[in-house]
Amino acid sequence: MKTILITAFLLGGVPAMAHHAFGGEFDANRPVLLRGKVVKVEWVNPHAWIHVEVAKPDGGKEVWMVEGGSPNSLLRRGVTKASLPEGTEVVVDGYQSRDHTVLRANGRNVTFADGRKLFLGSSGPGEPPKDAVPTDQAKPPAR
Repeated sequence: MKTILITAFLLGGVPAMAHHAFGGEFDANRPVLLRGKVVKVEWVNPHAWIHVEVAKPDGGKEVWMVEGGSPNSLLRRGVTKASLPEGTEVVVDGYQSRDHTVLRANGRNVTFADGRKLFLGSSGPGEPPKDAVPTDQAKPPAR
């Protein structure tokens, strides 16, 4: 019985430890605009992830991980995993990770080639101001 209680206590803390506040992981002073193709969508808790292949200035390619809201919050906004099929050209407006060694961003909006937009951002405290303007070039990660 004691083992079951200890296990339940330890496992019960895992989701709480995995979740974070916007300001703990992303930099509101580093807005980014990522243009590229969707290569993968992960519909997982606590946040959905969109992987976008972006062209680098030297002509190479890199894949950015873009965090969205929880699958439940996205579904309430009308966004499903099928809303972002692989190969779709998108522009992601978001904020770069505080850890500039990784290709990761928090996504606010995804804009399709035809102009349609999906809202992906969180509405919790600590999110960037609504009037923050993304730059067209993310700061390259330190390697």
